[in-house]
Amino acid sequence: MEFNTRLQELRKQRGLTQEELAGLLFVSRTAVSKWESGRGFPNIESLKALSRVFQVPVDTLLSGEELLTLADGEAREKAGALAGLVFAILDCMALLLLFLPLFGQKEAGLARAVSLLSLQATVPWVRAAYLGITLSAVLWGLISLSLQAAKRAGAGKRAMAVSFMLTLAGAVAFMAGNHPYAAALMLFVLFTKGILLLKSR
Repeated sequence: MEFNTRLQELRKQRGLTQEELAGLLFVSRTAVSKWESGRGFPNIESLKALSRVFQVPVDTLLSGEELLTLADGEAREKAGALAGLVFAILDCMALLLLFLPLFGQKEAGLARAVSLLSLQATVPWVRAAYLGITLSAVLWGLISLSLQAAKRAGAGKRAMAVSFMLTLAGAVAFMAGNHPYAAALMLFVLFTKGILLLKSR
């Protein structure tokens, strides 16, 4: 017997409505409806709560295959959340570009390492582009952190895609401007994000 059918039977045996069961589990009625229609499984905590409410072992509620599917889904979700958190932190760390001497500036025939805020010997619109990319990455990191804190479903993959593109833009811009240290840092971050994206699939 499938989980959704078992859940419906147990709920009806106890004389509970979907809303009453949802109240006992501290979830929404929509979540219970989704489980009973076979469109998803509860998470581990909700599964334990169901086990307590109906006074049955967890393996009575779910078959071995369903348990594996649930565990696999939760593992992927956690890996995705961790990757999203690392992406957001790396984006916020782009703020360091403003202060670390990673940009080359020619002065009296010599090259001197300066921070992005101190970079003067370049075309104004190029410097503005560097600042725009850097501040956009930082802002996007803060937005991503707030989305994660709010646990917005589906926001993680989109946020990581935007983050990846901002880092790529920074790496290309710094390479084109002949700033190898800043470009190398962005390429390292890009490589790290690429690995995390592959692992979170």
